[in-house]
Amino acid sequence: QVQLVESGGGLVQPGGSLRLSCAASGSIFSINAMAWYRQAPGKQRELVAVITSGGTTNYADSVKGRLTISMDNAKNTVYLHMNSLKPEDTAVYYCNAAVTATSRASFTSWGQGTQVTVSS
Repeated sequence: QVQLVESGGGLVQPGGSLRLSCAASGSIFSINAMAWYRQAPGKQRELVAVITSGGTTNYADSVKGRLTISMDNAKNTVYLHMNSLKPEDTAVYYCNAAVTATSRASFTSWGQGTQVTVSS
């Protein structure tokens, strides 16, 4: 079992900043990649950013230059640094991890989601 716990969401004005955190715990042998997804009301869940254990990153075009993903391998924690936020960034943000467990089984886990609201 692997658990992902997110934190850091909230209400912010347009142009503001937030930092989301997601800590993984449980029977982890290795984390291969971690990612942030988001889902706005009435829309499908979409990939925001992903980072591999080696540090390779990839971003959705809509967030390039404003959002930055980083990972602390020692803490099994991924961060999403969000700057210059726009109302269209409003969504529930979900953490995702591609994990190899101590049993050597590989699977993906999801966090419970954290709300980000950008509004004046």
